[in-house]
Amino acid sequence: MEPGLFNAINGLGGGGQLDPTTSANSNVAIYSTGAVAAFFAGSFNNKFGSKLTLQLGAIGYCLYIGSYLALNIHPNAGGFVVASGAILGVCASLLWCAQGSLMLAYPTESEKGRFIAVFWSIFNLGGVVGSAVALAANFNNKEGTVGNGTYIAFIILTAIGTCIPVFMVDPKDIIRTDGTKITVPLHPSWKAQFHGLYLTLKTDPMIMLLFPMFFSANWFYTWQFNDYNGFLFTLRGRSLNEFLYWTSQILGSITISFLLDSKLKRRTRAFAGWTVLLTMVFATHTWAYFYQREYTRQTPPPDIDIYSGRYIGRVFLYICFGLLDSMWQIMSYWLMGAISNNAGKLAFMVGFYKSLQCAGAAGVWRVDAVKLPYMNIFLSTWLLLAAGLMSAFPMIYFRVKDHTELEDETSARMDISGHLRTVEEMRAEEWAS
Repeated sequence: MEPGLFNAINGLGGGGQLDPTTSANSNVAIYSTGAVAAFFAGSFNNKFGSKLTLQLGAIGYCLYIGSYLALNIHPNAGGFVVASGAILGVCASLLWCAQGSLMLAYPTESEKGRFIAVFWSIFNLGGVVGSAVALAANFNNKEGTVGNGTYIAFIILTAIGTCIPVFMVDPKDIIRTDGTKITVPLHPSWKAQFHGLYLTLKTDPMIMLLFPMFFSANWFYTWQFNDYNGFLFTLRGRSLNEFLYWTSQILGSITISFLLDSKLKRRTRAFAGWTVLLTMVFATHTWAYFYQREYTRQTPPPDIDIYSGRYIGRVFLYICFGLLDSMWQIMSYWLMGAISNNAGKLAFMVGFYKSLQCAGAAGVWRVDAVKLPYMNIFLSTWLLLAAGLMSAFPMIYFRVKDHTELEDETSARMDISGHLRTVEEMRAEEWAS
């Protein structure tokens, strides 16, 4: 209801507008504030709990989509769209951090790929439903701009979504399938929370090898949404492309979850997943390169419709991009889950993930807003994805183990005052209780 519909709007190219500049600047605002807020979202989540964090995070999406309705009615409301984006950046950081830490803390070690895939499938149903609504509402739309009815439908759905966290079970009452309780994060002082961010990096510095992978995790959306889908196709074509894109994400998430939760050893699964991503990155971007050579920003938009012979190959490439996106995100989350089972540490790690992801996205959306050549943005996308995988490889080799040990659970060993307890102290406390 929230990030899924956000993706559906942005995936139409320019937020459904003819001129994508306002949308690009709004995305700069989203990811700029998000990059800062996400860094500390783990501390907020641990302090106030996941239910409140999710509730506050959901509010910004409704406001953001409402700003596009205002822009449709008042063409000079671009400033409102950008301001709404800045607010959404903070809200989205809270929502994603709470979601990520719970998604990784609920399952047993053998179920993490499945839980991530279930989340990713439900999340992308929002994009599927949203793009289906847009396709139906704009199938015969000749103007190239999304109509008011589409935005109103999205506002209603996101408003419903803000109420859902109220009905969520308290995490401390969750029992895993193996009969164990999830590790409920302590609620220490803000000082201890910031100390936890420091300890996470100090005691587990190899996490930083995942940072390039995190940084590139949203970089590719700009070229895919604005510079490929938004430029090449009619509104009807863009809407159908989005429906297929988010549907393929569900397929991609389920497919890679089977690999990540297979009977193979966890290290073997990690290397297999890495190999799949590397293959997908080079296959899709080699294919896309031949299309990108055919047009520039100065080229008149070809307005490729769904009935055109040129449509088939390009829509299948877009479907493959959807598969790659879901596999990339799920692999990123799975690698974090392979490092830790503790919800507190995972909240910090997801905060790092979203912060760097937002920083990268803010940069590339601004690059698009100032009209850098399409080819430059495309090549930077390809390069960053490849660099992210190369950087992650040594982390997988040295850090991913077949089972997570208590020695690695820094945040789980930190008490309310910020003191880092030894493994022996932790086991003695468990024995006493």
